[in-house]
Amino acid sequence: MISHNWQIMKHLAKFYDLLAMVVAFITATVLLYEPGDIWHLEGFFAVKVKLWNVLLFGMLLAAWHNLFILCGLYTSKRLTPRTSQLSEVCKATTFAAIVLFVTANILHITMVTWTFVLLMWGLCTLMMLAGRLIARGLLVSLRKRGRNTRHLLIIGTNPRAVEFAEGIQSRPELGYSILGFVDEDWEGTFAFEETGHQRCCTFSGLAEFLRHNVVDEAAMYLPLRSYYEHASQLVELCEEHGIVVRTDLQIFTLKRQDQPMLDLDSSSQIMAVASSIRTWPALVKRVFDFIVSLWLLVVLSPVLCAVALVIRLTSEGPILFRQTRVGLNKRHFRIYKFRTMIPDAERVQDQLLSQNEMSGPVFKIKYDPRVTPVGRFLRKTSLDELPQLFNVLTGEMSLVGPRAMSLRDYKLFDQDAHRRRFSVKPGITCLWQVCGRNSIPFDQWMELDLQYIDRWSIWLDMKILAQTVPAVLRGTGAA
Repeated sequence: MISHNWQIMKHLAKFYDLLAMVVAFITATVLLYEPGDIWHLEGFFAVKVKLWNVLLFGMLLAAWHNLFILCGLYTSKRLTPRTSQLSEVCKATTFAAIVLFVTANILHITMVTWTFVLLMWGLCTLMMLAGRLIARGLLVSLRKRGRNTRHLLIIGTNPRAVEFAEGIQSRPELGYSILGFVDEDWEGTFAFEETGHQRCCTFSGLAEFLRHNVVDEAAMYLPLRSYYEHASQLVELCEEHGIVVRTDLQIFTLKRQDQPMLDLDSSSQIMAVASSIRTWPALVKRVFDFIVSLWLLVVLSPVLCAVALVIRLTSEGPILFRQTRVGLNKRHFRIYKFRTMIPDAERVQDQLLSQNEMSGPVFKIKYDPRVTPVGRFLRKTSLDELPQLFNVLTGEMSLVGPRAMSLRDYKLFDQDAHRRRFSVKPGITCLWQVCGRNSIPFDQWMELDLQYIDRWSIWLDMKILAQTVPAVLRGTGAA
């Protein structure tokens, strides 16, 4: 995925700025006009021109929004000095105030005087500055503590690559962790090693490195003329793993620069994205996941308590099953499910491998002897999955997405192309869930996951959620 956190913060900033303009407008109106002076507002808020007023205010908001974009308020500010960022805000709100005053004079809106405009400008500017200072402080604090960190791999060991790495390392608040460099031996290897940096692998070992490490982005610093074939192969490999590829824009002569860009150093960067889940829909997806999972946890709390009580009364062992699973970009997290097996089920699994009924690395037995009688019912009805709503609430999972794989299953993957499924958050339900679950061969299962990633939309999520309920009621493929 492209830097989802950055995209989400960008759209939140846009919403906050427009909200600040609205609040400042209303506050200035309340402060300047007493109830006895309400007649001043009649020309603007009269019922007979109510629709016009709404359209006018909507056009003003659109104009302010575009002004803020033109002033560069929504580009990445990781490397922008605080004073420059605050100066940009003041410039943007000043232009917005001028637009408001000019519009009011043209349309003869008498309530919008210089005093009104200055008061609104001051209030809006203070709100926007305060919001950015607070957000910047929180992000810097989180990044210095290792939160909101993106793991970066640098391909190439030339001076430009080293300069890029040192720029990142000198700013821990950027939230990047450099995993290492990838390159073969060349005439500059000795000079590179003298800088104190280390190679984590060669080109031939990159595939193996990606299989066993969390990598969010790869920065490409290879000379394309002499390393074009290598660069093409490495980009293809990163795409198979769903890893964002970043490269220096200066090596290309681009007439248009529509690619998503982040200013991580003094030169521009372009990013190749291997997932369709990006920009503002990612924010919608996350907000939807949070609201729905919270609502379901509240509504289904009696069911959760009843299932927990039945498990406690009918079998020994913990109520919840906790297991480390592979999540976004191969990050490990603890998944929660209601326990449906005997307490030592994972230890017994090795003795049952010869009975595995699933193709590929996944282990499934239709009549698994480790499953308890209550557990069989919970699996048939998918009630055992309900505790995963806590994983969705915390952002480790989504309601819809590829199924979360265990470490054991992931280690047995033999095709790098299948690992692209880890470029998005795992989900409680997915295409595999509604198309037959365990009755589907492993390769077809992986194809469905990649199909979901390539075709993703909010509508597709809604469609899968709607199909999940009848699929669960049919119990097709459940074991």
